[in-house]
Amino acid sequence: MKLPNEDLKKLLGTIRKDSRVVVSPQLGFDAGVHRLDNGRYLVVSTDPCIGVPEEWFGWFLINYVASDNALFGAKTEFCTINLLGSPSTTPAIFHSTMEQACDAAKELGAAVVAGHTGTYSGVSTLVGVCTGYGYIDKERLKTPGDAKPDDNILCVKAIGLETAVNFALTHRELAEKLFGTEQTRKLVKLVTMQSCVKEALLLAEIEGVHAMHDATEGGLTAALNEMAEASSVGFKVEWKKILFTEEIRDLRAFYRLSDDEVLSMSSSGTFVAAVSPEDKNRVETVLRQNNIESRLIGSFTKDMKRVLVKSGKEVTFPEEANDPYIKIVSGKL
Repeated sequence: MKLPNEDLKKLLGTIRKDSRVVVSPQLGFDAGVHRLDNGRYLVVSTDPCIGVPEEWFGWFLINYVASDNALFGAKTEFCTINLLGSPSTTPAIFHSTMEQACDAAKELGAAVVAGHTGTYSGVSTLVGVCTGYGYIDKERLKTPGDAKPDDNILCVKAIGLETAVNFALTHRELAEKLFGTEQTRKLVKLVTMQSCVKEALLLAEIEGVHAMHDATEGGLTAALNEMAEASSVGFKVEWKKILFTEEIRDLRAFYRLSDDEVLSMSSSGTFVAAVSPEDKNRVETVLRQNNIESRLIGSFTKDMKRVLVKSGKEVTFPEEANDPYIKIVSGKL
């Protein structure tokens, strides 16, 4: 779980400014950017990996950072890997995890250049940390702070898909009771939907896509609030236009989730894009041609209001994310 925003601001306040850094660490930004001598930029992201299914650990480790870089418009070219385990972690576990990571990196065209592996008495479970690097031309860089008033808000893939998939993976029997056996089988095959590398890099090629941000921790709530804050804009979204899977409705009923919790549901692989009205049709066509589900759910506004329209009434969009992911994947009410 991330630090509360106020604590994170204090932490970020200790970082010294450097003229070589184009995008420094800040709230809502999952990557940073610095200059290279040849006039290009280097996009850098780093992420931990913990508590995911062992057979997918290495894949997640690579795709977390590759997704972050892609949302800034950069393809990950190089990465470093740290694998830390408890004293009981066997060499076989490290080996299988590295095989997964190297396969995932190869699939994305990235090279592993350095890392560290070891066991430590203070570590109780396998922990991975990956840092990814990607080049980008200055004019092609996109950040969560580049959304503009009147931009359409496009949500790529369904809110809560990550939560539903991981629930099916970790609580197969309960998932089958809630979703049915056949649908649960389909869900467990959707693990790779938790990467947005392909989709983000496709949209990064379109000039009218001004900004992108993932809906991982904190779901749509965190993504929209962080984009609005970084871009100094407001927004208006419509509840009826937000894409939720049928499984999310089942989980909502079972766990008695509120509207705020559903909007805040962790959704790795899902992201929000700020798209100019002029390029809206082109963006939708590109996604449709690549069989990528998306939905226009509202627009960014010049005023600073953050509005949710539900049942014809305007209410204030949730300010803080109340992510029910841990409650759901625990499998307990």
